[in-house]
Amino acid sequence: MATTADIRNGLVIGMDGQLFTVVEFLHVKPGKGGAFVRTKLKNVITGRVLDKTFRSGEKIEVVKLEDREMQYLYRENDTFVFMDQETFEQLNIPGEVVGDNAKFMKEGEVVKVYLHGEKPIITELPNFINLKIVACEPGLKGDTVSNVTKPATLETGAVVQVPLFIENGEVIRVDVRSGQYLERAK
Repeated sequence: MATTADIRNGLVIGMDGQLFTVVEFLHVKPGKGGAFVRTKLKNVITGRVLDKTFRSGEKIEVVKLEDREMQYLYRENDTFVFMDQETFEQLNIPGEVVGDNAKFMKEGEVVKVYLHGEKPIITELPNFINLKIVACEPGLKGDTVSNVTKPATLETGAVVQVPLFIENGEVIRVDVRSGQYLERAK
């Protein structure tokens, strides 16, 4: 068991039979009364964000997650099949665990999978990923107004907004966290 002094961003804690990740925290020492820690916790399974205040020195349950590098092989209905890079064992992960990452994963991509025991809890893609555009309308010549975008369909099926000068078949860099176009891939 740890105490509130051990709280930091990214820490996974167990509370009320569920797992939460610490998104934000603030140690507060008021002039009157005892110190406390104000936190913003994100439910690992549902993604719901919860504000929670702990008294200073209160015990918390820190959960250790094992992370493994796994290669995404294919999708089978609402299940994603991954292969462990070390043991070459295949693991079926439900779509709820993969979440929004599914729209940016292409077959053969290496993904970090966090396990609690043998149960997959979180999948994490790299923050930036290069993807090819498979469908995109051509930009009009002379249309150079700034910040004008058009929809582009990527090889994974995701649709992102790109500038008018981007053409079909180009490879672009996408921020996975926000789903936004960053630049042309080099």
